[in-house]
Formats: sequence, C-alpha cells, structure tokens
Amino acid sequence: MKSKFIITPLFVALLISEGFAQQPALHIKRATGKIVVDAEMNEQDWEVADVANHFKQYFPFDSSYAKAPTDVRMTYDDRFIYVFAVMYNLGPRKYVTTSLRRDFSGGFIDAFNVILDTYQDRTNGFQFGLTPFGVQREGLISNGGANDSDLGLNWDNKWYSETKILEDRWVCELAIPFKTLRYKHGLDAWNINFYRTDSKYTERSTWAPISRVYPVLNLATLRELRWDQPLSHPGGNISIIPYGAAKSEQDFEAGTPAQRQPDLGGDAKVAVGPALNLDLTINPDFSQVEVDQQVTNLNRFEIFYPEKRQFFLENGDLFANFGYSNMRPFFSRRIGVTRDPSTGQNIQNKIYGGVRLSGKINNNWRIGLMSMQAAEDKSINLPSINYTVAAVQRKLFSRSNVALMFINKQAMNDTAFNRLIALEYNMASRDNRWTGKAFYHRSFDQRKKDSTYAASTQFTYQVPNLEIDFLAQDIGANYNPEVGYAPRTRFRRVAPEMYYSFYPKSKIINNHGPGTDIDVIWNDLYGVTDWDANLWYKINFQNSAQFYMRIRRDYGLAFFAFDPTFPADPANAVNLPAGTAYYWNSVILNYQSNARKRFAYAFQSRLGEYYNGHRQNIDGSLSYRIQPYAVLSMNFSYNRIRLPLPYNSADLVLLGPKFDFTFSRKLFWTTYVQYNNQINNLNINSRLQWRFKPVSDLFLVYTDNYFAEASSHDQIFYVGQPKLRALVLKLTYWINL
Repeated sequence: MKSKFIITPLFVALLISEGFAQQPALHIKRATGKIVVDAEMNEQDWEVADVANHFKQYFPFDSSYAKAPTDVRMTYDDRFIYVFAVMYNLGPRKYVTTSLRRDFSGGFIDAFNVILDTYQDRTNGFQFGLTPFGVQREGLISNGGANDSDLGLNWDNKWYSETKILEDRWVCELAIPFKTLRYKHGLDAWNINFYRTDSKYTERSTWAPISRVYPVLNLATLRELRWDQPLSHPGGNISIIPYGAAKSEQDFEAGTPAQRQPDLGGDAKVAVGPALNLDLTINPDFSQVEVDQQVTNLNRFEIFYPEKRQFFLENGDLFANFGYSNMRPFFSRRIGVTRDPSTGQNIQNKIYGGVRLSGKINNNWRIGLMSMQAAEDKSINLPSINYTVAAVQRKLFSRSNVALMFINKQAMNDTAFNRLIALEYNMASRDNRWTGKAFYHRSFDQRKKDSTYAASTQFTYQVPNLEIDFLAQDIGANYNPEVGYAPRTRFRRVAPEMYYSFYPKSKIINNHGPGTDIDVIWNDLYGVTDWDANLWYKINFQNSAQFYMRIRRDYGLAFFAFDPTFPADPANAVNLPAGTAYYWNSVILNYQSNARKRFAYAFQSRLGEYYNGHRQNIDGSLSYRIQPYAVLSMNFSYNRIRLPLPYNSADLVLLGPKFDFTFSRKLFWTTYVQYNNQINNLNINSRLQWRFKPVSDLFLVYTDNYFAEASSHDQIFYVGQPKLRALVLKLTYWINL
C-alpha cells in the first residue's frame, strides 16, 4: 500500500515569514567590582546598570501596563551573569507559593522568571525562576515555546540566588554561571525576556510584550540583551556526577528471596565548545525518579508517559519532538524498559552505559547523537541491545527548521534489528501566528514488508480572537517504530478544529467563546473506524478559574473483539463482537477553581452513552496548601460503566492521595499512594530527598505494590497480597572539574 499523504498547498504557502517590529534592548556592562549575591543592591555596578522596566500586562489584559511595577538590572563578570530584580507592591500583602520544593509550578503564585535565548534562534532557550521564599526553578524551552508543554522543568543545573521580602516589595538576586549555559562565543547579543506573576492582582506581566493568546514563555517576541563586548569562550567545563546506592528488593509474585546489593555508577558532562555538550553515563540508576501518575485507561491503545530521567533531558527536543503526540519515532522510555513475555508486564532492563553528544554547531545547525547499551536478561531470553540515534536540525527562515533523524535498534549476536528514518519540517512564523509541522517516517526491519511509513501535516493559525487547527495523518499498516511510540497503525486521520474568543469588559470573565472540532479515522480494510464530533464552550475567569463544557457524539467500530470495561484479567473479558458498530452521545463538563486559594480543586465529568451501554465518570483533584511547608492532595477517578447482559459492567476506581512536605529549600519528603482496581494494584512510593549541596542529593526511597482485589458481589475493594517491595538509599554528588 502506497502512501496517499500530500503536503497541502496551504502548508507550503505558510513558509513565507513576517518581519519583527523594532524592540527596545537591554544593555549589559561588565562589573567593575565583586558582586555578592545577597539580595542587597550595595554594589556600585547596580547603580549604573540599565534598567528593564515598564512591564506590560500579559494577563488579565495585554493592552496596558502592569499594576505592580518591576525593575530588572543585569551585569556580569568572568564567571557569572547577574540579575537583580525588584518586584514592587501597591500596599501591604502576603505572598502565595505552592511549597519550598525546587522546580515550582503554578500560574498564579508569586514568582519572577528570566528567559534567555543564547543562540538568538527564537527556538530554544533557558528559564530561571524564583519565588519570594527563595525557591528556585530552572528549565529548558524548546519548539519556540509555542505550547506550555515546551518548558521542561526536569533539567537541573547549578546556579545561585538570594531573595528578601521587604515592606513594599520583594527582591531577588541571581548568579547564573556561564558554564551552566550553552552559547556561541564571540556573540555581542542574546535574546531575553523577564516575566512576573503576582497573586494579589491575578496579574502576569512581561518586559517584552506578549499577546495573551500565546504562552508566556513564547520566544517569538523576545528583546535583545546587548553585551558591551563580544563574549569570550567560558573555558573548560567538565562535571562528574557519581552515585552510590544500596538496594533491597523482593519479588513476592516470583517467590524469590529478598535481594540486597550495592550499586555504583554515574554521569559526566563535558562541554565540547560552549554550545555542544557530551554526556556520558555508566550503569545509570533511576530509582529516585518520581513515579508516574496512573490513569484509568478506557481506550484500546497504550498510554504515553513523559520522560523524567535527567540523562535524556538536555537538548532532549532534538530527539523527542520528532513526530506528533500520537506518533513518536523515538521515545526514550523504551530504553531501560522491556516487556516480560510471560506476564505482559513492563520490567526494568538494566543499562550498561551510554554516550550522548548534543547541541549547537552554530546559529543554524544543531546535532544530536546518542548510543545506549542495554543489558542481557537471560530470564526472559533478552539479548543485549544497542540503541543508536542520530539527529540533525537546520534552521530555516527566522524560526523554522528542517530535521532528519536515524534510529537503529540492534540486538548483539543476533540478526534482529529495527531501523527508522524520519524527515520533518517544523514551521513557526516570526509573529507566531502560524505554527505547524510536516513529516515523513519510514521503518525498516528484517521482515522487509511494505507500508512501513508514517506521514502527517499539521498547522495552527492563532490570533487574539480566533484559533484554527488542522491535522492530517497517514500511517502504514506495517509501520514499526520499536524505539518509538505508535499505539495504532494502518489508519488515516483528519482532525480540524476552530475556537473563537470574546474579550468582554468584565471584572469576572476574562474571555469566553465557542469551539468545534471533528476527528475522523479510517483505513483500507474497514472504512471509517472511529469519529467524534464536538461542540464546546470555554470560559476563563479573571480570578484564574476555568470552565469548559462539551457536547460530543462518537462512532466506534469494533474492528477486533474487545471488552470496553478493560478488565485486569483477560480471562474475565466479555468482548463486543468484531465488526459491530456503535454510536453514542455524551456531555463533558470541566472546572478548575481559583488556583491562588489554599484549597483548590478541579474536576471533569462525562455523562451519557458508551458503546452499547452507559457511562458516568468523574475525574479530578483536590489540594490544600499548608503554606509554604506542605501540600496535601488527592487525585481521583471513578467510572461507572453499565453494559447490557451478557456483557460486563464495571466500577473503576483510581485514588491517588499525595503528601508533599517541604521542610526547607533543601529537605523534601513526598509520599504518593495510588489505588487502581482496573489493574489490581495498590502502589506506595515514599521519597525523602536532602539536597545538601547544589544538585547533590541524598535519597531514601521506599516502594511497595499490592494486589487490589474486589469482591464480586458487593464491589468492596481491599488490599491483597504484596507484589514487589523495594528500599533504596542513593547518594549523588555533582563535582565541577
């Protein structure tokens, strides 16, 4: 079967870019004396530094100046970039924060953030942020910051800061090492922006104005940071991060005795020039990574969970952003995880080591090369496997690029292999009105079959009152990205969407408007297999609350037999017959409360028909802040599915209480319990973390899993026998050479 995928003339027309308006710049001068990071503006260099002020509102409006003024100054020396910011208030007040935990999130807590585009490509950047309580966060921005998800907060690195809360303002001082950043020496300008979130006035404000329809981290409208002299090479930059761990683990299902063993390994980071980084890892251990939040799965396909492991994160967009959300040619979580053929469950696959070279060659070219060697597992007849990935990206026009990737999965001493080539064009206009992507992938393996392609085109047009999205996909029957994420193959898909916004002069409602979308999937065997059509209305309130209502009609063809209650034990399934088709209607309601309040909540409810029966659903979360030392929260999901006899009915329950204590900015304790009767599992994960030095930690992690049984006559759930239990003590230490 040949691909009928066509890149639309409209997409080709969108390659024409628009010009930037001239924007003010901030001049930065070398410090003449020593700068002490103490949140006090005592040094003479601050008095003569340029001031970035006159911040514009981003929310609730984007057409006026901020209510609360902000002043920002910058200077530098041989080792650090320094930032001093003053956040003024209009009167006495208290501040809102989620906790004292590093890498804070939340749209309306009090915070100040710096965005640096050190390549001046308006595509990739760094973010550094602080709260009034001195809590740090740092992140990597990819894809031009076109979506909120383009900020990755799992990246960690060294930098220094101090804050102070004063009577009419709060102030912060940052020292960011040049060696923490990646940039090209000899440049005399970067791009930069600052933004502030203020809980008192529900206000976000930015130095470089941004339309509120785009994410606040968007890189399209940054202003220039002009250096008083071209930057020199930052010098050698080598970091070693060794770890030592002691583990105790017992597998109750296998009936094996507890295994206790020490473990040693570590990572190294070597700057190959100022903008290119070499990462090395030996015997990596990810036991301290926070567990995934489980979800109730009511579709026939695999769920995507994001990567959280530090080694894969810096410049991770070079690999991870290929493809689309439901079709990724490379998914790093395939490395270090395999499937037990006897149980069908995912299990850890030890990694011997790996190397990764990634970053900028110059302002137009980025490269990524990674090779990882996973261990042999004789218990499941798994050979040692090498994973090699190479990517190259070439900037086009102002913010667009074309990229090529090659992936090779090769078993050692075996003829089995899986390879893939991916070519794609990523589009972003200068003013960010147009964004989009077109790609073509082809996989190769020893089967030598045809129809091993995946192709797609997608674009978004967004202006203050209107957003239009269009997606078309064509996925071949034998497309096989074994190191990627492709839950479904052999289909074609078209999915247009449109949303219109009204911006009233109101003290209650910020914006509101209707939308509609259609999603149609078909293939050559069965014709149309799935579609849904939706009418919806969305309201965003001035106090940060949100409401959303959707009326939906679905069509689904059971092209293979399956049970829509998805029981944990396949032996209990009562399948809908293959070839039967169903129509159903439902209403979806969604509400998120004012995020600034100590008690916040969100819920989504779906009511209506479901295949040949009915479904009542409510998902949501509750959280309470004991500011700033603790957040007590609960995620929950309940699905009441009733199908006619002889088919199964089900009550699917997922409960996830979480206790997050931040005793200080260095000591954290998180306990996460997840009860999921769909997969018969109760999981407990408790993690104590002591950050005794910057990016150096001591972890104590306890994990336990139990069967979550259900009584068949009264649906009362209870905890059964243990499955797997582990206790880990791990020490990591960051050493700069």
